[in-house]
Amino acid sequence: MGRTALLRRLLLVPPTLVGVAIVVFVLLRVVPGDPIAMMIPPGASTEDIDRLRAAYGLDQSIAVQMLAWFRDLATGHLGTSISLRQNVGSLILGRLPATLELVALATLIAIVLGTALALIGAFYRRRAGEWAVDGIIGIVVAIPDFLWGLIFILVFGVLYPVLPISGRLDPRLPVEFTTQFYLVEALVTGQLSVARVLLSHMLMPALALALPLSAIIARVLKASLAVAESADYAQMAKARGFSRRAVLLNEALPNAAIPTVTLTGVQFTFLVGGTVLIERIFSYEGIGNMAVDAVINRDLPLIQGIVLTFAVLFIAINLLIDILVTFLNPRLRRG
Repeated sequence: MGRTALLRRLLLVPPTLVGVAIVVFVLLRVVPGDPIAMMIPPGASTEDIDRLRAAYGLDQSIAVQMLAWFRDLATGHLGTSISLRQNVGSLILGRLPATLELVALATLIAIVLGTALALIGAFYRRRAGEWAVDGIIGIVVAIPDFLWGLIFILVFGVLYPVLPISGRLDPRLPVEFTTQFYLVEALVTGQLSVARVLLSHMLMPALALALPLSAIIARVLKASLAVAESADYAQMAKARGFSRRAVLLNEALPNAAIPTVTLTGVQFTFLVGGTVLIERIFSYEGIGNMAVDAVINRDLPLIQGIVLTFAVLFIAINLLIDILVTFLNPRLRRG
């Protein structure tokens, strides 16, 4: 990506976020349901209801509410949660690190599994090994992540209880964290026993998220390896006497990885959104689980903040992936 293209992408970020904010704000206001009705106790008077509605600005027109929200956004304030009565920004920052750690672990697992399957399928092309890999890919990609989660709970949490099935951390563990990035902090500070406990809680939800993505990575990378292996540089390496394994690893894989990197970056953002069901199933304390509660409680400010956070993550990650792909492919640096 050249400087001009990068600048153009950066200039598009503010209007994109404004568009997302407007669409989400309007849609949430026109969808049936009253968040105030979920807050009031039985027998509340009309005056109490009107007072609550005015306190959250819901007695104003949609246009006035939107302008007030944008004024708050300009000062870095995402609003106050209706159901939790706390600052939305603080709530999101308290849960987002847990989701990012889970998605990062899932992506790492998916890359390792997907790359291994692709290399095996490429090495045993037109033989039983490739057919077996294609069969595995077909089965894995056909099962959605939430169903993998339920399968893992049944097998490793009930039939063979070797892993915890809920939560992010054992509440009995005597440890205090200074940040919300528990796993990163435990690894950096050398608390390996704490890191093992965290990983044991994260493993099943991370695997559930990783398996469908690993199948997609394997399918794309295997096809890219077939193209790269037939290219001139790979054929020249074979002519110089390099083994097929060396050609695959040293010549074909670096070039075939470029479309896979792009795919993985895009899928990373989808994984963040996909954590909604997985975090709910495993009672994992991330932003996805909080999003479900926000929708159930019709918590408009919290929903708006979460969606806007997802939009920022999506834009930022895709921009980073574009830069990384440009770094891997020097031909894209011009322009």
